[in-house]
Amino acid sequence: MARHELGPAALTVAQAVEREVRGIDRFVVGCSGGQDSLALALGAKWAARRCGAVVMVVVVDHQLQDGSQEVAARTRDVLADRGMDACVRRVEIDPNDPDGPEAAARTARRAALIDVAGEAPILLGHTLDDQAEQVLLSLARGSGATSLAGIRPRAGQFWHPLLGVRRVQTLQACEEWQVEPWHDPHNSDPRFLRSRVRTELMPVMRDVLGPGVAESLARSAALLAGEDAIVTAVAAEWARDHHVTAETLPGLRGVESGLARRVVKNWLPDDAAMVHVDAVLGLLEGPGGAGVDVPGGRVEVRRGTLYLTRRL
Repeated sequence: MARHELGPAALTVAQAVEREVRGIDRFVVGCSGGQDSLALALGAKWAARRCGAVVMVVVVDHQLQDGSQEVAARTRDVLADRGMDACVRRVEIDPNDPDGPEAAARTARRAALIDVAGEAPILLGHTLDDQAEQVLLSLARGSGATSLAGIRPRAGQFWHPLLGVRRVQTLQACEEWQVEPWHDPHNSDPRFLRSRVRTELMPVMRDVLGPGVAESLARSAALLAGEDAIVTAVAAEWARDHHVTAETLPGLRGVESGLARRVVKNWLPDDAAMVHVDAVLGLLEGPGGAGVDVPGGRVEVRRGTLYLTRRL
């Protein structure tokens, strides 16, 4: 499809994807059928043709809502009608997962995408609006710089080419491509905190702070991501110099608090929160032999050295 045949919003989406996939020969797109991922998939088709790449679309059916099978099949058919190679993968979600159904769905979805992609990059449709919402949620949780930096453009195998694109643009792109996206009822369900941030908090912030608040939040995330990378590198160098292992962390007494927090955060299991980091650092101020539970294990202190015992 020639460049001039795309509408302005569709072109914005397609060019964002093209910039990301230039130089690779194969990639996968995760698509729910919603406006963001549907626009991403159609933009990926345009970009793949220009770059000489092969693109595969995976529609993950979480089976959490009535009619999810029909939504997934419809999305696959819409993409197939546009000449795209698309498949549906159904996953089983444990509603009693201790991390909650949303986290369980995310884990299952990513596993299904990796199963299809192998080692190829996987593109997801998160937009600038998603980034702004993520920053606000992280602020509310009292998170550190790593979480406040939000969604990374590339997080390992998962790439997010639309972080500079607004949600209104993906909707307009779908209209220009003449496709009808699926509207997930969860996106406006007040039972979910993210949906309340989207439908209630962000409109108030726009009214009070001005229409550019989403862009400002996303810019803050990008700035923090750069600084977070520097702190991460410094913490890793400190850990090497002090012979930190997976089970032991010596030498933290007297270390500046910001560096100490990052060293401990990097040392603990991935799902440990800042409250766990602070609890572990508190051990260094108390008597030896004390301990705290953290996700996946327990940390104790003896003679100034922290010891992590992981639960099997």
